[in-house]
Amino acid sequence: MVAIIGAGKMGEALLAGLLGTGYAPADVLVAEPRQERAREVAELYGVDVVSTREAAKRAETVVLAIKPQDMVNLLDDVSGELGSGTLVISVAAGVTTSTLERHITDDAAVVRAMPNTPALAGTGMTAMSGGTHTTPEQLDRAERLLESVGSVVRVQERHMDTVTALSGSGPAYFYFIAETMIEAGVAMGMPRDSARTLVSQTITGAATMLNEPGNHPVVLREAVTSPGGTTAAALRELERHGVRSAFTDAIEAAARRSGELSGD
Repeated sequence: MVAIIGAGKMGEALLAGLLGTGYAPADVLVAEPRQERAREVAELYGVDVVSTREAAKRAETVVLAIKPQDMVNLLDDVSGELGSGTLVISVAAGVTTSTLERHITDDAAVVRAMPNTPALAGTGMTAMSGGTHTTPEQLDRAERLLESVGSVVRVQERHMDTVTALSGSGPAYFYFIAETMIEAGVAMGMPRDSARTLVSQTITGAATMLNEPGNHPVVLREAVTSPGGTTAAALRELERHGVRSAFTDAIEAAARRSGELSGD
């Protein structure tokens, strides 16, 4: 039995992913304090919506899909209900495995995971790391669960703030670039729908090529950049305005904020 505590966007994405990859509605519980939202989830997915304590008591795997600032209070509330072999997976930004262990039991089996919003479309990127007492079998179980919404990579926990900055927040950077490119096209007289189609498919195609084995971003960029051509002129302007440095500073700021959220 899997319990998902929190039926926000990420909780719902994981729920839909599990049901879409072989889990039966009877095998998944959801805990959601907002009554209207709870009814909506129950009607849409056919799962039982129960209290947080009941979810923690009945499930072998508990996924915590709540806001970081609510985590400690929730853990203190449900820790007494968790079984000794229960696997607890947190997808809350900045919440460390030591925090999870401290507010459950010192020997709790916990996993810290950082998915991103493309999980809503089943194309997410999730990084995960296990706690001190999490077994290889439990890590495998967590990975299989998280693969229901996309790709999964295991990392050392000391890299999780960087993960948050790169892939957790990463989609927003690309949406920002897409927004800027579309607006530039509109400013030059192109219809907005056409500009959006051109930009979105360009980003999709570029990502597809980047994912092909052996393709390095530098090599791909150079393949587009003819000497003295249009791409070279554009890249020269980006460098002149310090876009590379701005992106590096932005990612470092996101990583620092992730560390601040952890409170450790």
